[in-house]
Amino acid sequence: MDIVHVDCNRCVARGSGCSDCVISVLLGIPEGEVTRGVELEGDERAALAVLAESGLLPPLRLVQAVSPPEPESFLWAEGGFAE
Repeated sequence: MDIVHVDCNRCVARGSGCSDCVISVLLGIPEGEVTRGVELEGDERAALAVLAESGLLPPLRLVQAVSPPEPESFLWAEGGFAE
């Protein structure tokens, strides 16, 4: 089963997106470092999605940063870098 680990400490939308996130509605807006995360399984995510689609809860606003590619993964091509 696909499990999503929600870590508010690593969420890029933290702060401005917290007030409209289902995690904040259910557990409160995180202040400071959050000592625990939340794990949501497929059935739980599906139930939250139904509630969000019906307007009873806001959707999950988790946005995780993506690491940039390593410089050595690019090849030099005429006119610049190319993957």
